[in-house]
Amino acid sequence: MVGIRGRVLRCLLECTLDPVEFFIFGGDNPATMDQPHRNAALGTEPIRTIGRDELKSKLDRRDPIKLIMALNRWAFEAKHIPGSLHFDTPDELYAAVRPDDEVIVYCSHVDCLSSVAMYRDLVRRGYRNVRRYSGGLLDWEDAGLPLEGESVTAR
Repeated sequence: MVGIRGRVLRCLLECTLDPVEFFIFGGDNPATMDQPHRNAALGTEPIRTIGRDELKSKLDRRDPIKLIMALNRWAFEAKHIPGSLHFDTPDELYAAVRPDDEVIVYCSHVDCLSSVAMYRDLVRRGYRNVRRYSGGLLDWEDAGLPLEGESVTAR
């Protein structure tokens, strides 16, 4: 995830809150760091999340999860977390994922709308075990964890 300096810089450049309000009301409050910015949340209910370490443990154990990258096909083919699934249409997604599956959605970073929208849609449709890996590709790659895809270079 983006560190404190990065969030404060983003606030100074982009947001309508002053830096103190940003820090207090949703900047780097540990209780909200895994939640999207209020303008990217697409709703008011908190989003259930999973951290990088727990996700990595599930993948290492080969737990029966559906890890879904919510970005487009081009982005998926360029770079994704190993074991990820991608669906080009909602119908493909709903045909492949059952409401009782453990589903983890992700995209590029905490404020990315794609995984937020997919999370909200799945929950609205009655999927009971959905979480969002809010750090996304940036957090995964920054931690030096493996990626797959056409744009991945050997480390």
